[in-house]
Amino acid sequence: MGKIYIIDVTNRDGVQTAKLGLSKLEKTLINICLNETGVFQSEFGFPTTRHESLYLQANLELAQMGVLHPIRLGGWIRAVAQDVETAFKLVPDIRHLNLSISTSDQMIKGKFLGKKTREDILMVMVEAVDAAKSYGAESIGVNAEDASRTDLDFLIKFGLAAKEHGADRLRYCDTLGYDNPFTSYETVKKLAENTGMPIELHGHGDLGMAVANSIAGAKGAIDGGQDAYINTTINGIGERAGNADLLAVILAATKSKGFAEEYQFGSKIDLSKSWKTAKFASYAFGVPIPVNQPGVGANAFAHASGIHADGVLKDATTYELYSFTELGRGEPELVETGREICTGQYSGISGFRHVMGQIMGDMALSFHDDKEAQEILELVRYANVEAQKPLVEDELMFIAKYPAIAKKLLTLKPLDYKYY
Repeated sequence: MGKIYIIDVTNRDGVQTAKLGLSKLEKTLINICLNETGVFQSEFGFPTTRHESLYLQANLELAQMGVLHPIRLGGWIRAVAQDVETAFKLVPDIRHLNLSISTSDQMIKGKFLGKKTREDILMVMVEAVDAAKSYGAESIGVNAEDASRTDLDFLIKFGLAAKEHGADRLRYCDTLGYDNPFTSYETVKKLAENTGMPIELHGHGDLGMAVANSIAGAKGAIDGGQDAYINTTINGIGERAGNADLLAVILAATKSKGFAEEYQFGSKIDLSKSWKTAKFASYAFGVPIPVNQPGVGANAFAHASGIHADGVLKDATTYELYSFTELGRGEPELVETGREICTGQYSGISGFRHVMGQIMGDMALSFHDDKEAQEILELVRYANVEAQKPLVEDELMFIAKYPAIAKKLLTLKPLDYKYY
């Protein structure tokens, strides 16, 4: 039997959400959370976007240091040979890529205005795959954008061409959330059977079925004899109505009726990181967790009905499919209502030492001298300028522990363009 793997796209699709975004430090902390959770791969950014370059390089350094391990870090680019060349020029150490191109007749007509044919799509895609292989890419996913509205025979042809040129996975993109669990299962199963390739499921929530479609598609891929890779985002954040929620996908795959008996994850998942991860993403994006969010919503384990309360007090499993402790929940949250010292872009050394002392305890004395403390404080100031909100403890600890990496994350170098 094939296995299920998660490729989280919070740092790619999630940050494309209109009116939202993350700082480079926040994106890095997201990668750390995903690694701790057991996510197979993070689609950690855009290698052809120049303001991402130092962030991508810094995270690859963290991977080499063992901080981001065993998670793989993959970049998203257009399936264009020139973009592949640019990606390796800006981020030479990148080794995992997803190459994306539109495949539906609607997209070909609407985006390319009839200037490309299906054969042109195939040619451009295989040229990009060939280029990625020539530059040393270790894994290549080929994305069929708007796959759910693409002719199945052409999708199979697209996948076979990608496979022939060395691609490792075919990403089935339900770009508009058009699928339902039944069509997702049948289509993906046929793709797996006819291409002999592992299938990635990329779902959107326009019709509220992103998680269901992803689970059904994963079943289809495995029933078709291949591994399944599910794309997720933390808290389901994403364009328009969002993507398949990371925790909901994990819970559906491990807790839903009979599913886990046949379909398992290929890497170990640590559910206990769920609460911490969801809270950080909510704070970083500035988007509250919905009260009814599976697992991490405020009401996920709240019971008001007399019958429910009576039942859960006698035996929690009466009205709860899983325990809040499994998700890392249960400790009270303390809110300071008196004096509070925060770190910000205008913080001084005294307040900074106080805050770090509260966080680090005796470790606060590990600064070699005031010069080192001032250097860390300067990085904290810049991080606050970029985030425009107080840093959380994990961010402060990261800066104190990896100041050289933090400096790279906080550095932006606009190009000196010449206009004629």
